[in-house]
Amino acid sequence: MNRYNIFYQVHKGLREMLYHTASLLQQTDFTNQEEATGTIEQIKELIFLFDKHAHTEDHFILPVVVKHKPSAATLFEEEHVQDQELGNRMSILLHIFNSCTLKQEQLVAAGAIRSAFIEFMIFNLQHMAKEETKLNELLWKYCTDEELENITAQIVAQLPPDVMGRYSTWMMRALNNTEITNWLKEIKNNAPDFIFSNMMELAEKELPSNRWMLVQENMTEGAMLA
Repeated sequence: MNRYNIFYQVHKGLREMLYHTASLLQQTDFTNQEEATGTIEQIKELIFLFDKHAHTEDHFILPVVVKHKPSAATLFEEEHVQDQELGNRMSILLHIFNSCTLKQEQLVAAGAIRSAFIEFMIFNLQHMAKEETKLNELLWKYCTDEELENITAQIVAQLPPDVMGRYSTWMMRALNNTEITNWLKEIKNNAPDFIFSNMMELAEKELPSNRWMLVQENMTEGAMLA
């Protein structure tokens, strides 16, 4: 039986963000102010969204787990603390870089940022994989799919629209065409028209033209079959 995976979509988006940022870091000439500024802003955004995601899990998902297996909830809470520490370390290094005035200082600071990011990325990839196996096993054991979908709805409802939009951008970049089509159909059927319109605009903006065309065709086909 294919159960509802509460982590699947957002984790896909977060992984896409990690991969993009890793590539950007490798390509950035940190002695070029414009390039460095763009990459630093990207890292700040990544730290913010990962931190927000961890807090969301702490408040909406782990309380469900703690009722049935407190030790598992504690383990993931501790990992979220470790994740925050890794993010704080990167933030400090970004601040140090911005205070550098000499080219050699900038290069040393940039190297430290890259190393800290690699550690952050490896930790989070492993952490998300663990959530998708160990946490899902517990959630599927004690919760129905309807209950898990309700948790997702609660999470979405409490996110400020601008923050939800920032997550949605990375999810749109990460999902395949079928997943995007199903996501858009769900929004169309359950959300106000303006939200659906905004998401269609986001899809058009973020997807290559050939993929956007296929998604539109899939949406139309679904409407014809309904």
